Amino acid sequence: MTTEDRDRIRRRTRPRLFARCALLAAALAVVSLFVPFGSGGLLIVASGLAGLALCAAGVWWFLAHRGPVRLLGALLAAATPVAVLLLYVDRGLWRSALTSLLLWGGALFCARSALRHPRRGRRVRPAPRPRRPVLVMNPQSGGGKVGRFELVEKAERLGAKVVLLDPPAPGEEPVDVTALARAAVAEGADLLGVAGGDGTQALVAAVAAEHDLPFLVISAGTRNHLAMDLGLDRSDPSRCLDALVDGEELRIDLGDVGGRPFVNTVSFGVYADVVQRPEYRDAKAGTALSMMPDLLAADTGRRLDARADRTALRDQQALLVSNNPYNSPDPISGGRRPRLDGGLLGVIAVRVEGVAQAADLAVRGAQSTGLNVLTAHRVEVTADADTLPVAVDGEALTLPTPVVCVIRPRALRVVVPRDRPGTVPAAPPTNWYRILVLAFGPRIRRGGSHG
Repeated sequence: MTTEDRDRIRRRTRPRLFARCALLAAALAVVSLFVPFGSGGLLIVASGLAGLALCAAGVWWFLAHRGPVRLLGALLAAATPVAVLLLYVDRGLWRSALTSLLLWGGALFCARSALRHPRRGRRVRPAPRPRRPVLVMNPQSGGGKVGRFELVEKAERLGAKVVLLDPPAPGEEPVDVTALARAAVAEGADLLGVAGGDGTQALVAAVAAEHDLPFLVISAGTRNHLAMDLGLDRSDPSRCLDALVDGEELRIDLGDVGGRPFVNTVSFGVYADVVQRPEYRDAKAGTALSMMPDLLAADTGRRLDARADRTALRDQQALLVSNNPYNSPDPISGGRRPRLDGGLLGVIAVRVEGVAQAADLAVRGAQSTGLNVLTAHRVEVTADADTLPVAVDGEALTLPTPVVCVIRPRALRVVVPRDRPGTVPAAPPTNWYRILVLAFGPRIRRGGSHG
């Protein structure tokens, strides 16, 4: 048997093995609630779910109110987990609860490993070495990563021309990044790149797409979501420069909101209103907490109506539209996009009116009535105002209503290093029916019988 044959067999058997381990671990997680440390499984589950709901209620009171109610919410959110833990210890259930939790964690790990598959749809080809690359760099982005990693010097040694974005003087307008990129193209640039935040990345990427030029992402921003989903090294942005000499080219989608490009997300509602405040840059948490009660109040908070293709979304408090869907309903906490060339917008809409819905969202997650997760080709957002505050890749804007988001499939040529440390594909959402099919074969029926 050849090495290629063994690799083929391993690729086929590995998902089945992980699927069976996932089902075994999930079954043991249930059994461990009752044995060998004594009965009490129902109490563990009931108290755990009740604790989760109470903790969510406390968080809601903390965010949506001021004064004593906010203090009460903070105390409830902090004390509930402690109370549940003390209950488990007092009833002698903590070993069962811990064992079940560890087994369930193992089940989820195995399930995601079984469903994980190599990235598909990204047509990668070797990239020729550019002769006149031009890189736009923001020295202030990411806390000074451009200077800390000596990106200017390294880029120039590789033959690139570097354009630095100097901070504007008091009273001056910010530098027009789009105009800089177009000037570089007019002077003969055959590659455009950015070392900076995702907002700057999007502006230059749009110019590169307009002229069908390759685009280089350098992970010198704060969050670097686009760099993460491309598999680039976010701990050392200088490694992104390797694409200038040993790169691969792939095609990805580019989002458009009201005629402005975006590479990651467009936010409407609560988050967008917070970002608009001038003090947000210097005090993000404090600004958000001070504004939340007014933004979440049912009688004064802004409400949005949206249509995602044919699906109507009414009276939403927050709406997030992404360039390709994330694999988690919460992209801010570490969600990733399994692919960037799917030709679809991801849509996450949130409407939480009170404590009951906050608790329901915490317990049921994506199944809650307060959360809608879907995909669309076109999203139109309206409100009872002529303009809407919008956060585009984290940048505060105000756009006329209605605001329309669309996607331009495979519009952007991206050059990436051949060696990328973050290319481990993200697993799709856990689907236990698919796990059953992987574990016991494609002939399994939904009723559980074998054909």
